[in-house]
Amino acid sequence: MTEMAPLNTAPLPVKLRIEDYLLLDASGAFEAYRKTELIDGEITFMNAQHRPHARIKSRLHVAIASALLQLDNGLEAIVEGSVAMPPDGAPEPDIVVTSEPEGEGLIPLESVRLIVEVSDTTLAYDTEIKRALYARNGVPEYWVANVEAKVIRQMWAPEGEAYAQACEVAFGERIEAATVAGLAVELPSA
Repeated sequence: MTEMAPLNTAPLPVKLRIEDYLLLDASGAFEAYRKTELIDGEITFMNAQHRPHARIKSRLHVAIASALLQLDNGLEAIVEGSVAMPPDGAPEPDIVVTSEPEGEGLIPLESVRLIVEVSDTTLAYDTEIKRALYARNGVPEYWVANVEAKVIRQMWAPEGEAYAQACEVAFGERIEAATVAGLAVELPSA
């Protein structure tokens, strides 16, 4: 028997699932766009990274990766690894701290301990859309490095589409992860 779909009174967008997105990506559908990510079922084009963004991302990665090596806790910092957020999310954060750095495919959501986004031109997007996505998916801790203001907004304790706890730490100061025991790094001075 054929099911009757409800009558739409307005056009509705079709949201892609992760597997749809990965199939399109594998077929080369996004080659002209350089980099994309899947956010809430919608394909998002990512801007080129200019030097201020790239420099801060590189310095943060080195600091976090070095600190994790010292802790020897099985966590690793991955640069620009896509995270599986089923059914319709595959964001590509600047830095992901994961307990499963090895393997094929996307980084499993349940392995993610910390996500870092570096923001120069994307601050509103990272503090609104991505914050809601990461909180809704239970990412334990989220840092947004604001290149212009020279601060990191540190958020933890996800509740719904927000984080219950937050603080700001200035570049050049020490930041301690709220959810990764022993992880502390000296932030780049800018």
